[in-house]
Amino acid sequence: MLVRTSTAVWEGGLRKGKGTMKIGKGAFDGTYSFASRFESGAGTNPEELIGAAHAGCFSMALALMLEQEGHKPERIATTARVKVDKVGDGYRIVGIDLETEGVVPGIDETRFLEKAEAAKKGCPVSVALASVDIKLVARLGKAKAA
Repeated sequence: MLVRTSTAVWEGGLRKGKGTMKIGKGAFDGTYSFASRFESGAGTNPEELIGAAHAGCFSMALALMLEQEGHKPERIATTARVKVDKVGDGYRIVGIDLETEGVVPGIDETRFLEKAEAAKKGCPVSVALASVDIKLVARLGKAKAA
């Protein structure tokens, strides 16, 4: 079994406190705060990190599914928009919009869209976030001329 580790340290109360988050072996080490999470302050927040994880997982899953079918992708670029809203007395992640563009020689758009939908449903992060409404917009891009 693989185990991946990240850490967070929070100091102080909610509104005036501050924190740091470190991913894995130091690939990311950044700050977060009430302002970066619920306003427009500097730093990151847990939802952005979930979005990055989801975009990365989805892109890799799609690449795998395409390659297994004999279509080696040149590029898959994915953006994840994590929507946070007030629900009752607290905040909840209420949806994630994935938007992806793939440059994949030799595949038609219909098959690309089918594989993108399968990756959305099957990537480990999507599975972990199954309680959240996940929407996908996928398009097949054109390869750059040589």
